[in-house]
Amino acid sequence: MPGLASRIKTMEISGIRRAFEAAGGDFINLGLGEPDFDTPPHIKEAAIAAIIEGFTGYTFGKGIEALREAISEKLRKENGIDVTKDEIIVTSGASEALHIAIHTFVERGDEVLLPDPGFVSYANLVKLAEGKPVSVPLRKEDLTMDVDAANELISEKTKAIILNSPANPTGAVMSREGVKAFAELAEDHDLIIFSDEVYEKIIYEGKHVSPASFYENVVTVNAVSKTYAMTGWRLGYLAAPRDFVEEMLKIHQYIQACASSVSQKAALAAITGPQDCVTEMVREFRRRRDFVVDALKRLGLMFVKPRGAFYVFPEVEDEEGFVEAMRQRGVIVTPGSAFGKFGKKHVRMSYAASIEDLKAAFERMKGVVGGKRRSPFNHSSLKRGYFM
Repeated sequence: MPGLASRIKTMEISGIRRAFEAAGGDFINLGLGEPDFDTPPHIKEAAIAAIIEGFTGYTFGKGIEALREAISEKLRKENGIDVTKDEIIVTSGASEALHIAIHTFVERGDEVLLPDPGFVSYANLVKLAEGKPVSVPLRKEDLTMDVDAANELISEKTKAIILNSPANPTGAVMSREGVKAFAELAEDHDLIIFSDEVYEKIIYEGKHVSPASFYENVVTVNAVSKTYAMTGWRLGYLAAPRDFVEEMLKIHQYIQACASSVSQKAALAAITGPQDCVTEMVREFRRRRDFVVDALKRLGLMFVKPRGAFYVFPEVEDEEGFVEAMRQRGVIVTPGSAFGKFGKKHVRMSYAASIEDLKAAFERMKGVVGGKRRSPFNHSSLKRGYFM
């Protein structure tokens, strides 16, 4: 096609988006990373009130002051990150926050270390900035990024590291020691960390730790999307040192101007309002996680038990064949290779679906796995190695 920019010619629609568009009719969709809960009533009421009051125009570019103050307070109390309201930009989802952060710091030829398998946007956003994504394989025992493996991949062109915990697509949660080790690695090599923390509240074992609590040169990215079942509201934010924020604001003002005024009011109600809705949602996700873990064990598939988010990443012999066979049985799952070269021979299954749908999906899965059984994943039988 004539006229296309070279940066776009090698890009494809993500496997997640294909899963989204393929699901319809009677399909059970285990391919989406979206809570199946409704946005809590008090959040919707705040948005309705904003509309009725006529709060429907442009806002200050960084976001309304009350919301940025609430985010600042949240980050200090919960994440150990000391930032002011002026060191925060409210964005149109975490996607925009990642985009403007990467485009502010990454230029042609720069290398960015990122988890592989990892969220589909990371590598492509780096490519759009004309940088080079460098895949860091995950540790087999817990599917977290290994600091020693990352250290071996650092070159004179390395500019940044992307961290994601809890992680998509694996559900892995980094330990405090692991996060601190990456912060120290970044400091030693004068690198920037882009920390994607959108699943921070959805944890079943372990505790969320922010790298910005150890190291200054971090862009912390978060959103209300997963925590409060607000994916369609498109409201995220980033926090970083003041000098970083002023530079990122330049890109934000030209691609977005400001986040949705109504969504900002809804996010303010979410962050400052009652949090029992989050507790209840996480409790239900844990129940589903436990069901999925037991179901996969009965099927004999190898996997690492997810400790956060709402995904599991089992191994299969033929990922494309598995995905197609499940589709024919009315269930959508995502091929592991959609998340990087080391994701091959795996599939991502989301348990952001009702228990009833999960039971039906795994019943249909029996016909795909068939009689070819394999031993369940056993941590004690593993030797140290990488997920490759």
